[in-house]
Amino acid sequence: MSGYILKRLAAIVALAFGISVIAFLIIRLIPGDPVVAMLGTSAGDKALIERLREQLGLTQPLHLQYFVWIGHVLRGDFGYSYANQQSVSSLLASSFPATIQLTLAALTLSLSGGTALGILAALKRNQSADTASMGLALVCMSVPSFWLGLLLILAFAVTWPIFDVVGGTSLKGLVLPAVTLALGSLGFNARFVRSSIIAALSQNHVTTARAKGVPEFKVFVRHVMRNALLPILTITGLQVGQLLSGSVIVETVFSRPGVGRLLIQGILAKDYMTVQAIILIIAIIYAVANFIVDILYPVLDPRVANR
Repeated sequence: MSGYILKRLAAIVALAFGISVIAFLIIRLIPGDPVVAMLGTSAGDKALIERLREQLGLTQPLHLQYFVWIGHVLRGDFGYSYANQQSVSSLLASSFPATIQLTLAALTLSLSGGTALGILAALKRNQSADTASMGLALVCMSVPSFWLGLLLILAFAVTWPIFDVVGGTSLKGLVLPAVTLALGSLGFNARFVRSSIIAALSQNHVTTARAKGVPEFKVFVRHVMRNALLPILTITGLQVGQLLSGSVIVETVFSRPGVGRLLIQGILAKDYMTVQAIILIIAIIYAVANFIVDILYPVLDPRVANR
């Protein structure tokens, strides 16, 4: 088990290094000069531009800039955001709670709704409930989140003003962004759960348990859901990253003060430090979520630890 954990930790370190290089390089591919964006109306003074570029270390070779940045990151210093006139660490500290709140709410909706829909479809296989459930799942997967968000704003802000829809971090302000973010993965979860349960129902040990007269509810909980849980656990880890990246669009549509909106503002302002930090942290959260899933795997299936 310890060897299994060490392998996964080594993979996270390698992934974090690779993502840090990509995050550092990709923001520099965006056209435009960050110093010009920073100076705004004062950008006509070429001497000032050159002096500021030198002060920020942008005249150094790229590899030196990277080593300076990653050295500060390893010491917990993500740099200074000149676009927001404060440290990146303080920006992240003020923005991440809203994004974590949104991601957890969407993940809860996605897993609970998708699991319920998938179980219903699997137990009523080839019946009208199965067709209706899978049709609803397909609709959820097909609707783009930005369009769904606009429709919900139109319905619940203009027609029926029930929920707070702009910039709210309260429970009423969380409902519509969470629903918007969750529906796509809810549909995917429903289809995945249905397939997993149908596969588990056809196993020999399930047939044997029924033949022994074990009540159907116990057969389903002990023998079907436990086997179906492993693939569901895998997609849960994957969806943490998907929902975090999806929050970029949803937070922009609903003007929520999270890292998604901060990332968009950072890209538009060529704010290198903010963009690099957000991409790196989201990637690490994604890796850690999958690491936790990897740790839970041998607990649920001891054969994995021996491979």
